[in-house]
This record gives sequence, structure tokens and C-alpha cells, in this order.
Amino acid sequence: MGYFPFGMMSVIPAIVIIGFIVILGLFVVNAIRGGMEWSRNNNSPILTIRARVVAKRHSVSHHSHPAGDGMHHSTSSSSYYATFEAENGVRVEFHLSGQEFGLLAEGDVGELTYQGTRYKGFTRHLQ
Repeated sequence: MGYFPFGMMSVIPAIVIIGFIVILGLFVVNAIRGGMEWSRNNNSPILTIRARVVAKRHSVSHHSHPAGDGMHHSTSSSSYYATFEAENGVRVEFHLSGQEFGLLAEGDVGELTYQGTRYKGFTRHLQ
């Protein structure tokens, strides 16, 4: 066997197969979790509560990938979040679209509508 003692040539394919199974398993687990959350949200009541916007944040992800022309192309994506505080002091954070995010300001008071973990809207009250 030369440079590979103890049958290393037969171990390498096993490691590759195990790695593939682990990655596939993670993909399946994430898909199941997403489906379960979607189902829970659909089965949750739509609630409207009085709340205040206490925080806003966004994150930007950058991705670089090779293109067919030998160059690298970069893309980025933004995620937007807002934290609301109900009158009883409970805080909840929701993922929002960029448009919804832009319409909110910290300190806004109004009616928050949501279903499970799904943000449905916010109607600001004039103070």
C-alpha cells in the first residue's frame, strides 16, 4: 500500500460518504423545522396588540462566487428586524421587509398585528 498505512485508501471514501450524509441530514432537519414553524404560524390566531417600537436593526450578508469568465462576482443581501414591546413589558422581534422597516421609527406607538412568529403589520397612532 506504499504511503497509506492501515488501509487509508478505503477510509477516505467512507469519510466522504459520512460527510455527505451529515450535510444532507442538516438540510432535511432545517426543512422540517421550517415546515413546522410555517404550520404553527398558520394554526396561530392573528393577534393585534398595542405596542411600541423599541429597537430596529439590520444585517448585511456579503457573498462572493466565481463566474464563468474567471472573475469573482459579489452579491449582498440585507435582513431587517424590529423589536416591539407590548403594554405588559413583553418584547418580540420580527423579520420585516425593507419597506416595512423604513416606515417604522423607534418610539412609535400603535397596533402591532402578528400571527405566531409572522409579522403582519403595524399601524402607528398619532400622539
